Amino acid sequence: MATTIVKPPNSTYTFSSQPKAVQQRKKYREPTIGLQDEMGNFGNIMYDRRIIRGNTYALHTLPAHAQPDPIELQRQQEAKRRALARRKAREQLRTRTPEPVHGRKHIDVQTELYLEELSDRIEEADVEIQTDAFLDRPPSPLFIPQKTGKDITTQIEAGDLFDFDLEVKPIVETLTGKTLEQALIEVAEEEELAEIREQQREYEEMRNAEMIELQRLEEQERRLRAEKERRMKQAKDALQLEQEIQQKIAARAFAKSYLQDLVPSVFNNLRENGYFYDPVEHEIEISFMPWLMDRTMKQVNQLVMGRTLLDSIIRDVVSRRTDDYEKLEDILRQTILSGVDMGTSTGDQQQPIIEDEQQQNESDINANAAINEEAEEREDEQIPEEEAEH
Repeated sequence: MATTIVKPPNSTYTFSSQPKAVQQRKKYREPTIGLQDEMGNFGNIMYDRRIIRGNTYALHTLPAHAQPDPIELQRQQEAKRRALARRKAREQLRTRTPEPVHGRKHIDVQTELYLEELSDRIEEADVEIQTDAFLDRPPSPLFIPQKTGKDITTQIEAGDLFDFDLEVKPIVETLTGKTLEQALIEVAEEEELAEIREQQREYEEMRNAEMIELQRLEEQERRLRAEKERRMKQAKDALQLEQEIQQKIAARAFAKSYLQDLVPSVFNNLRENGYFYDPVEHEIEISFMPWLMDRTMKQVNQLVMGRTLLDSIIRDVVSRRTDDYEKLEDILRQTILSGVDMGTSTGDQQQPIIEDEQQQNESDINANAAINEEAEEREDEQIPEEEAEH
């Protein structure tokens, strides 16, 4: 802590402070993170935001109760974000030393021609010395410089040098004219700036209105496009669903028509191949039907044989009868040709002979028919007896 000793006005100024240890400091400064901090302390007032530059007459100041423009605040925030993004991009693009591998670390290496030892700790050395005790120094006398030269005086009367009112008038007129001219120029500049700001405001309003209309149209177009895509997707989904349903219906109908006769045909094939059979029916087909067919064939053969014999008998009888009729016809023809006178008596004799022959033929035919009926009845009676025996 510094201590100032107050001396009398005539004494000299002295300063003394209590001894203290020197703070340890690094030999090199810490590297800066960025090229320039946004709110850093600058020694040059040209970069200080608190210093107003330019014309102060047209400075626009907001009253205490007024609210800041949100558009301006948004623009400032956007500018800060862009500056921060650029700074981060520069930091990322800057070439850096790659990270050390596991188990190692980076160290500072000197690349100068003449090497020197690097250390964060400043070399210190303690030196002690004993001095004599100070004696009280008497107060220093007031310094009065020695007078040199000669004293000379000059008397200046009124009007000898210049008339202030007369001499200052053109200067004041010049200053006033220049001030008024500068003021008029500044007023004209302010009016021009006001008109420019008004035009900018009108342009901003028109541009904002156009942007709002453009956004509205874009939003409408987006909604229409989204609605169109949604409708197209719904129609496509409905068409796909309908196609799938039709395919399912067709597949079901085909499967139903295909499987409708499949089971019966399979069972019929299995039944025909002998996998499914009735024991009684199988026994009938294996044992009874062959025996029945054999007996039937034998009976049919007997019937055919009997009918053949009957036909041969009938044929023999008919042939004999035909021969008799022919002989009788020859006899009649000879009798007719032999004499006419004997016609009446001969005719009376021949008629009984013909009637007798006809009756004999009918009796033979009836006898053959009775023989055939009896044979058939015997065969019909023999078949049930054989079946019962079997």
